[in-house]
Amino acid sequence: MRALDIAGTGMLAQQTNVEVISDNIANMSTTGFKRRRPEFQDLIYQNLRRVGTNSSDTGSVVPAGAQVGLGVQTAAIYRISEQGNLQQTGNSLDMAVQGNGYFQVTLPSGQIAYTRDGTFGLSPAGVIVSADGYVVVPGITVPPNATSITINTSGQVQANIAGTVAPSLLGQIQLATFPNEAGLDAQGNNLLLESAASGTVVTGVPSAPGFGTVMQGFIETSNVNVVTEITNLITAQRAYEMNSKVITTSDNMFSTLTNLH
Repeated sequence: MRALDIAGTGMLAQQTNVEVISDNIANMSTTGFKRRRPEFQDLIYQNLRRVGTNSSDTGSVVPAGAQVGLGVQTAAIYRISEQGNLQQTGNSLDMAVQGNGYFQVTLPSGQIAYTRDGTFGLSPAGVIVSADGYVVVPGITVPPNATSITINTSGQVQANIAGTVAPSLLGQIQLATFPNEAGLDAQGNNLLLESAASGTVVTGVPSAPGFGTVMQGFIETSNVNVVTEITNLITAQRAYEMNSKVITTSDNMFSTLTNLH
């Protein structure tokens, strides 16, 4: 009986669905987190009567045939890149991207990683770094005698230096975009890497066409909607229960067959 195997694939699919939802809910307070959505595909079909075959010697054709699906499989888990809310922090080094684009940080290996988490600070040498101490590209150093730091919407980092009147330009934050953001390879720690699926990175100045703006003193919150996730969780739970009911029913049918005399 195919129903046992088919329902089994359905339970596995809903298990994956619940795992994705639980990860979304767990990261509802993670800065810059983008919620995920699973996508499913039907499995191959078994032909009991192939469509389009001749049903007689006169050339009449079977119009529909008889195909039985063999279940479901996980096709992909998409990252939904819609904008999260901006939360004011009061920290002059915190930044949020409003619109398209990712901050760039240099990993210890020298590889560039991408993030929407703009929780930045200063290293012991005065360089702007991420929460893990990774240097934010292009590596801007704040002088120790700087009295205040200003970052405009175009990503220019300026500082008021003690003893001077005009602010000094320290550097220019650049953003990165990709043809397919869903293809970025998640590494954890709010970091993403370029992949063959994401396409080649395109860098530019904030506020330029195709790039968002930088908001100083803000961070981007997770775009997880708790009400939506709880609704999806209930739906997934009911689907899991229905698939398990199919297995129970199939088992009862087997019991009926084995009890025949």
